[in-house]
Amino acid sequence: MSEIVNLRTVKKQAARKAARAAADVNAAKHGRTRAERDLEKTRAEKAARDLDAHKRETE
Repeated sequence: MSEIVNLRTVKKQAARKAARAAADVNAAKHGRTRAERDLEKTRAEKAARDLDAHKRETE
């Protein structure tokens, strides 16, 4: 005989699982330390300065 399943409970469990997966993705994307954010910002600024230094001046 089959096991009786409460569909409402199954839907809630699936929603919790999906929310947990989305939270893990966001934590991986945005969960960085201040040092990591500062380092990335500094590297981006240096890359922009280096790019600007190589541009030709047109008049």
